[in-house]
Amino acid sequence: MANHRITVLGAGFAGLSAIRHLRRRDPDADITLVAPRAELHYLPGIIWIPSGLRRREDLVLPLDNFLRRTRVRFHAAEVTGLRERGRIVLTTAGEVANDGLVIATGGRFIKKLPGIEHAITPCEGIAAAERIRDRLEAMEGGRIAVGFAGNPNEPQAMRGGPMFEFLFGIDQQLRREGRRERFDLTFFSPSPEPGNRLGPKAVQHLLGEMRRRGIATHLGHKMVRLEADKVVTEGGEIAADLILFMPGMTGNAWFDATDLPRSPGGLLRADAHCRVPEWERVVVAGDSGSFPGPDWMPKQAHMADLQAVAAATNLLADLRGERADATFAVELACIVDSLDQGTLIWRTPERNWLLPPNRVFHWAKRGFERRYLQRYR
Repeated sequence: MANHRITVLGAGFAGLSAIRHLRRRDPDADITLVAPRAELHYLPGIIWIPSGLRRREDLVLPLDNFLRRTRVRFHAAEVTGLRERGRIVLTTAGEVANDGLVIATGGRFIKKLPGIEHAITPCEGIAAAERIRDRLEAMEGGRIAVGFAGNPNEPQAMRGGPMFEFLFGIDQQLRREGRRERFDLTFFSPSPEPGNRLGPKAVQHLLGEMRRRGIATHLGHKMVRLEADKVVTEGGEIAADLILFMPGMTGNAWFDATDLPRSPGGLLRADAHCRVPEWERVVVAGDSGSFPGPDWMPKQAHMADLQAVAAATNLLADLRGERADATFAVELACIVDSLDQGTLIWRTPERNWLLPPNRVFHWAKRGFERRYLQRYR
């Protein structure tokens, strides 16, 4: 019997975790990774780029050794579509055939807000964080506005946590540099309770931290547009020399070239087993998917890893003709960092913890980064 041909789309957290699990469970599978570059970009670490605690080379990990060790073929290309109900992947460098498909190409940010080009969207990647670093270095003083919004059709499709980290990190950085008094910081969000997906205690803690640091807030007003020097909402304007804004997320552009089932927010519909309905042996993990679960289910690396294990387990079961019923735990695990300390937040359907700021949590976040990257060196 021929070895199963499995194609994994995406070299992010979900895709690489799926590869690790696939290889562990099936030593003989013929696995191909499709991605533009054989690199892992460790995006949780970009919060430390503006302060100089991290540089690009600290966060970009070549995957050559990992791919060689796990015996994975690398296909350098961007995905453009699918044929034959997922059995053929179309790419900018030709077609890739498979018996089973893992979709883990992440999401993209919604750029429909008028004037959004005037803002930096931090989680777009390392280059965005470097722009923030360079802008802060060039500013002698001024007004900085930091905020985020969601996808109105997909409550899960947002990434607000890093914006609190950029906000508190910039505040702490300016204090270290002895120039905080020359800057006005404002946090804005259409939500009257920003951070509510982290839990009720988190909202009060985050807003209290903003008050303690002298950060103004502009909350609960629908956004209208961004301009070069201001944020305009239905509740007024925020003057700003630098705008950091994280919009909600939606599906990859290449999804539009397929018949893959979509959620109202544009992500790929998935069941509790990470399978794409009515698409045989096609699974999805991470930011690409819309999964059943609570509205606060996070779009973060930890959740992507959990989904990737379930997706890989069920794909292998389908390929073997076995029962595919693996599910994933819904867990939000977050350390909101502020350069020298961090706040630990943990949420499951049964409980919600918040442990107040502590230097130990800052170092724990740095230690987790080191251990995580070691898997792929």
